[in-house]
Formats: sequence, C-alpha cells, structure tokens
Amino acid sequence: MAIASVNPATGVVEREFDALDSAGVEQALSLAHETWLTYRGTSFDQRAEWLRAAADLLDADAASLAKTITAEMGKPLGQAEGEVHKSARVLRFYAEHAAEFLAPEPLSDPSTVDAQRAYVAYQPIGPVLAVMPWNYPVWQVIRFAAPALAAGNVGLLKHASNVPQTALYLQELFERAGFPKGAFQTLLISSRQVESVIRDPRVAAVTLTGSEPAGRSVASIAADEVKKAVLELGGSDPFVVLPSTDLDEAVAQGVAARISNNGQACINAKRFIVHEAVYAEFLEKFVDAFSKLRLGDPTDAATQVGPLSGEQAREDLLELIEDARAHGASVLVGGSAPEGPGWFLEPTVISNIPRSARLFYEEAFGPVASVHRVADIDEAIALANDTPFGLGAAAWTNDEAEQQRLAAELDAGNVVINGIVVSYQELPFGGTKRSGFGRELAAEGIREFTNVKSVRVG
Repeated sequence: MAIASVNPATGVVEREFDALDSAGVEQALSLAHETWLTYRGTSFDQRAEWLRAAADLLDADAASLAKTITAEMGKPLGQAEGEVHKSARVLRFYAEHAAEFLAPEPLSDPSTVDAQRAYVAYQPIGPVLAVMPWNYPVWQVIRFAAPALAAGNVGLLKHASNVPQTALYLQELFERAGFPKGAFQTLLISSRQVESVIRDPRVAAVTLTGSEPAGRSVASIAADEVKKAVLELGGSDPFVVLPSTDLDEAVAQGVAARISNNGQACINAKRFIVHEAVYAEFLEKFVDAFSKLRLGDPTDAATQVGPLSGEQAREDLLELIEDARAHGASVLVGGSAPEGPGWFLEPTVISNIPRSARLFYEEAFGPVASVHRVADIDEAIALANDTPFGLGAAAWTNDEAEQQRLAAELDAGNVVINGIVVSYQELPFGGTKRSGFGRELAAEGIREFTNVKSVRVG
C-alpha cells in the first residue's frame, strides 16, 4: 500500500511519501540504539520536563493538527481536536507519576530471602517499536510514547500508511519538546518491512494496536525472537440494557458509543443486547436517533458522522450488511452508501440477526449497530460473552445485584456500568481473548516495557 494522505471525504490524494529504504531503516535503528545508551541515564525530572513541553506544544497545535487528522482519516473536526488535548493530558500524567510508578519497591522483611535489603526495581529495556493504527492517529501513539519515554526507553513508530503527515508531526513534536534526537523516530515503512525491524537485535520489544491478523503476525515474530509484545486488537463490544435503567439516557449514550469516531474504534459499542421488557421502546428510540444523525463533511461543526477511512473499509461493511440481509436480518435504517465523492456510509441499525450471519460474530468497524433481544440477565451475559473478542463491555441497570453480576461476569478487559467504554490514563487498558494481551496506561502500562529486576543485598 502506498504511503499517502488520501482525504476520505473526497477520495483525493493530497500527499504521497516514499518509504524508507534499507539504508534509511538502518540509520534510524542505529540512532535509536545510540540514543538509548545515554537517554536511559537521564533523570525522571528531566524526562518529565520534556513530557510537559510536548504536552504544551500539543495543546498549542491542537487546531492545526486536528485539521491534519481529519484530512487524513475523516473523523469530525471537533473529535480530532479533543483527541489532541486528551493526548496532552496523558503526557502530563506520566510526567507527574512515572517516578512514583517505577520507584523501587522494598521487601518489608528481607530476612525471608536471606538479605539485609531486598527490593524490586523497574528499569528501561531499550528501543520499542510501536505499530499503530489510523483511527486515533495521535492518541494511540502518545499513550504508548508517554510511558515508554518516561520509563527511559526510546520509541520507533511504524504508523498506518494513510496518516503519514500525522506520523511525521509526532517525531517533530518530541524533538521540539527537547527530547534528544533519536528518542522518538517515525519510520515511514511498508508493512512488509516491519518484520526485519522487529527481528533487529537493537529493538527490545514491540507493541501493536490493530487488527487480529496483524496482531497474530507481529506476536509470532516477536515470540520467535523471544521479545516482549503488547497487543490491543479488535473488539465486538456489547452494550447491555436491562429494565431498571434510565432508557432515554441509555439510548443517547448508546448512539454516542456506536458512532463516535465514525464508528471506527475498537471500543465502540457494537452489539446492543436489550431485555425484552424494554426492547420495543429502546429499539424505536434508537432507530429514531440514528435516522436523525447528520452524515457529511467532517470539517463542518454540525456533522456527527464523517466518512469511513477508505474505500475498502466501506466495501467490507456493505458486504456484512448484505450478508445479514441475505440471512433474514432486518435493516431498520441506513444500510447504503450515499452517492457522491468520499467513502460515506449511512448510519445503520440491524435487528433479528441470526447466528448464521457474519455480522453476528464479526466486528463491524463503522456506524453499524446490531440490536438483539434477550429474555433475562442470564441470556444477556451469555450473549455478551458469545464472541471471540473481550476488549470492552457496557451495561445499563440501576439494580445493585445486577451491577455486581455484570461487573463480575462480563468477559472483557474493561467493563463500565451505566456509562460507555472510554480509556482513561488512570486505569489500565487492554483486552482478553482475541482482543490481545498486555496493558496500556496507568502504572501497569509504564511497567510493560521495563525489566522487573529483583535485587537482594546480603
């Protein structure tokens, strides 16, 4: 695939870039290694100063950077600007907390291990390769880079091929903030070049956010090289609605959870699982809300849903919709691509989906909502867990006993009761089952790429 900015609202190629050749990759890897040898010795205070400077620059650049994001991947402009400010917050978070999260942890009674002193230390491991997606082209990168740099590692970014301008901006950001040259580098390379970078002995670990096939490939290469990997893959997140909830609020939040980022987020709610006692009312209100969503130019402040990221993404969704129709499902609103330029898809609600339809199990990466009727909480939990994925899950009920059951029994890395799944820097984020392994954010995220070293002093 060409490394190019193609505006998804128009289909027009705006800029193209040449991939690095082998000599360029070698130069970047050599610089990363040499930089790390000195960067790992910098203090937490110094790294925090650079992180805060990067955060200030992001906030100052938010309006212009948001325009680049929207032009490259199509999310509404306001959401793009919000993503930039959120990324600045995570930089400040690790500037504030990295030293605390990685402070040596003394053993309370070292005599149990025949020592006068014993402690656990967290130390950096080296250059880390990040293979990142286009859907949150700043946030996904910064939530890796902030903890990695705060811990004393250096970063190498292989970004999605359709967001090269954003990718190059991120390297410039860290250089402008004062980080040493080579502390964070963007590699404009093709997916075919990733394997050789992972296998290079100077690369210590790899993290990927993306599709399950990409995760399988990266993880297998890393395993073959005995290198640490963290994967955040797909999700087919359930959104459970039980009778005791505020139905209007559940509908409003459900619509937002499905169509944010044009429906192109792993943690978007995708399968709406509704108790039969409120199913008809929920469905009527949900379909009505979808029918009123404004689809259009993502630079228009009134737009609620912009284009999909590319032509193939739209074709994949249309195939899922047609397959559901062919198996007897009901398309209640939307389901078609409007005429005209750009890769737009009408916000779509589908019900009565049989298990034989692909949509029952496959992730719909766009503004397509599946609605299912269940008889009780037992069936709701069973259906919510009947997926190969386990990234996020939301459930709506005001019954405390039901809340406790849902929190305990929903099989996901992130469970929200009476809210929608959102990543927060204060909480670890990641999935289970085929949604990946490892964690980002919070203390767990910064410790993923450290050597957890046990020390005993006799």
